[in-house]
Amino acid sequence: MSFYNKEELKGIGLKSFGENVLISRKTSIYGAENISIGDNVRIDDFCILSGKIDMQSNIHISAGVYLYAGNSGIEIGEFSGVSAKTIIYAISDDFSGSFLIGPMIDSKYRNVISKKVFIGRHVQIGASCVILPGVTLNEGISVGAMSLVNYDLEDWSINIGIPAKKIEERKKELLKYEKEIKEMLL
Repeated sequence: MSFYNKEELKGIGLKSFGENVLISRKTSIYGAENISIGDNVRIDDFCILSGKIDMQSNIHISAGVYLYAGNSGIEIGEFSGVSAKTIIYAISDDFSGSFLIGPMIDSKYRNVISKKVFIGRHVQIGASCVILPGVTLNEGISVGAMSLVNYDLEDWSINIGIPAKKIEERKKELLKYEKEIKEMLL
């Protein structure tokens, strides 16, 4: 895997980026001026970053993740991760049949749904999940592979399914590791 170096990252035109940012050269970036990235962030091969995106620090975006943020935006909190082949939509066409769809259709015939997606601290999203516009995943949520998230989930819960449903509480022991890491950086 080949990552952009710091000088190349500056040339991409990101709104901002921190220290130790690793973005694969095979990542497609649209609207770089709207994308902010914190420290210690890794984005693997074949990802798409499009629209207003704010990633805090200590985040991993696995291969083949698509972030379609539009103008509403996607925000990802510290110590979170998104596993391979997951798609997060903050923008989507209306598939009800009442409107036409697609970017080549005049907007007067479309109904574009655009709502911010918020992913909080310590959220882990499994492989091949779909997150729909307007979803808020606050703190400590875990979403199992191949789940559909179309509404907000309970903090510190483990969720699976289509649509995703809580199956149990998630442990908070990992918070002690966050504290240790932050103390080392002081």
